[in-house]
Order: sequence, then structure tokens, then C-alpha cells
Amino acid sequence: MSNNRRLIAGLVAAFLELFRERDRLAGRTRQRSSPTTRRIVTGARVEYSPDIDGAADPGEVVWTWVPYEDDPSKGKDRPVVIIGRTGSELAGVPLTSKNNGHGAVPVGTGAWDRRGRPSYAKVDQLLVVRERDVRREGSVLERGPFDAVVTGVGQHHDLAMPSG
Repeated sequence: MSNNRRLIAGLVAAFLELFRERDRLAGRTRQRSSPTTRRIVTGARVEYSPDIDGAADPGEVVWTWVPYEDDPSKGKDRPVVIIGRTGSELAGVPLTSKNNGHGAVPVGTGAWDRRGRPSYAKVDQLLVVRERDVRREGSVLERGPFDAVVTGVGQHHDLAMPSG
């Protein structure tokens, strides 16, 4: 095998290993000394501008670390629908496959859940997400479910809606 082929094979193997590592962490409880994702109460600017380009954008479902409600120093990687921005950071709402009724808006199914389960946005939990802490883009949330999520979040938090 030529040096170029070995180099390419090595790069492909390294990429595949990173991909497996990313999925290995999904849904696992981990503790962080200073949580990177945190709750916010107000100030999120809503926008819908999905663009599957490797960067997290409002209107997309991404994977990031989400703190537990009862112990914010612990959490796990979860899908989060990004609904806008707060300052230079993203604002999002975690998704779950469990419909707990209170504070849950159905968003349907998507590529963010490999088992194809229906998902629900936990609209009472508005989070600040640093873009560098987003592990990966999941997919675009269609406009109808996105608007339903924003409406639900607006019942629990103050949002800055786009003009026009």
C-alpha cells in the first residue's frame, strides 16, 4: 500500500473512531465541576435560521451536556432544540422521549433519536448553550414544531421575539 493510501486509511479510521466516541457519550451521566450549560430565565432572542453547516443554529436540534434539575453539577448529553441566542451564546430547550405532561411540547420524531421515538421539548427549561460545547448537529426542526416550542417557552420565560 502506498504512503498516500495509508495516510488516507489512517485519517478515515481516526474520523470513524471520533464518531464512535461521540455516540458512546450520548445519554451518559457525567459530573462537571463547573457546568457549561446553565439555565436562564429571560433575555433569549428568538430566531429561526437553521443551516446544517457544522455550526449550531437556531432551528436545529443539537447534542450537548444538559444539567440534571435536582443536581446541576451532574448531567448527560441530550438533544437540545436551539430557539435563539442570548448575547453571543445559544438558547435552547432539552428534548426528551418521555411525555411528562407539564411543560412538554410534542415535536415529533427526527434524526436526533436513532430509535425514532417521538420527542417532547421541556419548555420550562430554557438553557444557555456555549457553541463550543455543542457535540454535534442532529437535524433541523421543522418550522411548525419550532413555533410550538417557542410558544411553550414563552409561557414560562420572557423572550425577545423577532420583529416583522
